Amino acid sequence: MSRVYPRRQRQLETLVQKLGLSPDSPIKWPLLDLALTHATVSESANYEQLEFVGDAVVRLVAAVVLWENYPDCAVGDFAAIRSVLVSDRILAKLAREYGLELYLLVAGSATADLVGQESRLADAFEAVLGALYLSTHNLDLIRPWLDPHFQELAREIRLDPARLNYKAALQEWTQAQFKVLPEYRVLEVNQPHRSHERFVAEVWLHEKMLGQGKGRSIKAAEQAAAKVAYLAITEEVTGDQ
Repeated sequence: MSRVYPRRQRQLETLVQKLGLSPDSPIKWPLLDLALTHATVSESANYEQLEFVGDAVVRLVAAVVLWENYPDCAVGDFAAIRSVLVSDRILAKLAREYGLELYLLVAGSATADLVGQESRLADAFEAVLGALYLSTHNLDLIRPWLDPHFQELAREIRLDPARLNYKAALQEWTQAQFKVLPEYRVLEVNQPHRSHERFVAEVWLHEKMLGQGKGRSIKAAEQAAAKVAYLAITEEVTGDQ
C-alpha cells in the first residue's frame, strides 16, 4: 500500500476531524487517500474500487437507519426513501457539507467539468465510506456521523411524500430482474371540473401495464404511477415468501 506524504496526511486528518472522528481512529490512511483520488490522476490507483464497496455500505447504512427508526414502515416505502438517501444528489450534498471537494485530487479536463462535479463528489463520498469500512470491517467509523444525516433526511422525506423517488426504486427493480427500464406513457386530460391533476401516466413493462397515476405535472403523474406499480410488486413478492 502506497505511502501518504506528510502534507496529504494533514489534509486527510483535517477531513476526518470534520467527520467528527479522531485522527487516532484506526483509519487506513492510504485507503482514504485512494478514496479521494480521481481516475484522471491515476488510471490504476484511484477511487473506483472503493466506490464499488462504498455503494454497498451506504445502502446498508440507509437500510439499517430506516429499520431502526421506522419499524412499522412498509418495505416499498423503505426502498423509495432509501433510493432518495443514496442518490447522487443527496450524496453530493453531504460531500459538500464536509468540503470533500477540497480534498479530492482531480486532474486534466475534469477540473473544469462543472457538470460532472455532482457525480464525482457522490462517487468520492461512497469511496470514502468504502475506505472507512475496510479500515475496520464494520460501520464504527461511519454510523456516528452519517446516521444523523440520514435520520433527518428520512424525516423530511416522510413529511413530503413528493420527495419519495418511486421511479428510481421501480427502475432499480426492473433492471435487477429483467435488465430493462420501465416505459411511461403520459396523456394530458381534459379538465371539465378544473382538476389540478392534468396528466395521467401509465407505466409498462414487457407490454404489461404495472400501474397508473395522476398528477399536476408529467413528473408527478409518472411518480404516482411508479408508486402504484412498485407497491404492487413489493406486496406480490412479500406474499410469495
